[in-house]
Amino acid sequence: MKNLLLVSFIMITCSTWAQSATGYFDTAMKKAEAGNTKGAIADYTKAIGMNSKFVEAYQNRGVAKFKLNDLKGAQADFSKTIDLDSMNADAFTGRANVNYKLNNFQETVQDCTSSLGLNPKDYIAYNLRGLAYNKMGDNKNACKDFSKAIELGSQSAIKNRATFCK
Repeated sequence: MKNLLLVSFIMITCSTWAQSATGYFDTAMKKAEAGNTKGAIADYTKAIGMNSKFVEAYQNRGVAKFKLNDLKGAQADFSKTIDLDSMNADAFTGRANVNYKLNNFQETVQDCTSSLGLNPKDYIAYNLRGLAYNKMGDNKNACKDFSKAIELGSQSAIKNRATFCK
């Protein structure tokens, strides 16, 4: 009887130590909020290892990798997020940010356009697409996007329009 109780106790203790994909995700979120970006990435990776279709884990890991300037890693995570959920406007905007930093301006425009098709009130996507148009020499569309971003509440678009639309 003592052995049975001991085994039961050990099993219960071990099960409380084992974390689920959601548990790792929650821990990662707390680490990210506390500024522990590398720790958050490690826990997002564990969550993904337990659930390969964990859309939010891929997306948040992409954001964390972007913060650490791991652009290729962030791009891969945002692309995987889009593969798993093609209606995720934020993933398109995230990947657009990566593409912009990689000087892939045409891809930036495409991702922003996809994002705006899903969320037409995304002023970040309008502003970012305006910046990409500006880099491509399309001042008319750049200024149009900056104006729309301002209309939707973007503060940085105000500066961009003043700088690039004279």
